[in-house]
Amino acid sequence: MSLACAHSEAGAHGLGGAALQTALDRAERRCVETGERLTAPRRRVLELLLQAGQPIKAYDLIAAFGADGEAAKPPTVYRALDFLERSGMAHRIASISAYVACARDEGAHAAAFLICDCCGDTREIETGALDLTESATSRGYVLDRVTIEAHGRCPACAAP
Repeated sequence: MSLACAHSEAGAHGLGGAALQTALDRAERRCVETGERLTAPRRRVLELLLQAGQPIKAYDLIAAFGADGEAAKPPTVYRALDFLERSGMAHRIASISAYVACARDEGAHAAAFLICDCCGDTREIETGALDLTESATSRGYVLDRVTIEAHGRCPACAAP
């Protein structure tokens, strides 16, 4: 984030309470449907991502992992992040070295993000007509994942 914000908050949209529990239950059902397991570490990392509502760095997840304030071992969190990313429940945003819970409930898919360079607000958006998977397939490529990152300023930061 290179610019200074003129407004007070970045607009976090994290989940809590019943909404958080519903999202975790939905993730559990998705895993059962695909023959995977939402192990306790995977569930905890997903819970932290959902609660944050914005991109969070792996080391912040490691620090927040233990319910008693004890940090997790890095491989535990990185393995959980790898699973969540492969299954489409989370995305890695490379340009800011952070992870975010997926805003959509459809398994692995192409992801596109609008990232505010001022306040850090990050929104997952529909990719619309931009279908890189179809374009790649027609050229013989097999894609594992697609993430598009667009940087700029959110409406609050862009306002005069």
